[in-house]
Amino acid sequence: MSKGPGLFSDIGKKSKDLLTKDYLSDHKFSVSTYSASGVALTSSTVKKGGYSSGDVAVQFAYRNTSVDAKVDTESNLSATLTFAEIVPSSKTIASLKFPNYESGKMEFQYYHPHATFTTAVGLNQSPAVDLSVALGTSTFGLGAEAGYETTSGKFTKYTAGISVTKPDSCASIILSDKGDSVKASYLHYLDQSKKSAAVGEITRKFSTNENTFTVGGSCAIDSLTLVKMKFNNHGSLGAVLQHELIRKSIVTISSEFDTKALNKTPRFGVALALKP
Repeated sequence: MSKGPGLFSDIGKKSKDLLTKDYLSDHKFSVSTYSASGVALTSSTVKKGGYSSGDVAVQFAYRNTSVDAKVDTESNLSATLTFAEIVPSSKTIASLKFPNYESGKMEFQYYHPHATFTTAVGLNQSPAVDLSVALGTSTFGLGAEAGYETTSGKFTKYTAGISVTKPDSCASIILSDKGDSVKASYLHYLDQSKKSAAVGEITRKFSTNENTFTVGGSCAIDSLTLVKMKFNNHGSLGAVLQHELIRKSIVTISSEFDTKALNKTPRFGVALALKP
């Protein structure tokens, strides 16, 4: 694909991932196996509170086509088919779910050296339509997205954003919630491996006159251990510890609590992912 501005959904994604990814509130265990033919099989179990669930996922890729399928303990089946280069510099993605088949959708992505375009249409009688476009280069990008509900004839969302990306940092500003909120973030990498980083994010919601300021970061203790932390002005403090037990097998331990209400029970999560 093109080394252009990336998709609109990529604007601010690195900062968001550092502040949200791996902060768990449940217990998860997964085991993955791979066959010589390229088939990947992953079995997972999740315990959240007093409720437990599990699923089995299969992934297979052949040339320009990949298939992802998953079935869980509640008999829900989901499948995603991805076709690359049906049209040059494009990707077509079909998502299907059963028995909730009306939640399926078809998505088309087009990549150009200075622009990307995506459109997604729901696979039902009254489909929702999402459109997004991003313009620029791998260093600078701006874009917008909109969602349209065909049943009501109204826009369900419209968002605009701008980003600046350098080898050791990235910054973005996103106007969302139909213009009701604005988010600005800045991330700076502290080493060449990009495992250690610092991030700051401020969100302003105009209708409630509320500001949320969050700072966070990650630090590579060694080649196998990573520590992450975050804190916001509302008193929420979170921490993550990740350690690679053996090659590609990672244990993640996280906790998050309210420093302004220490009597509340902290949220605690553990994940163990075993891969050959």
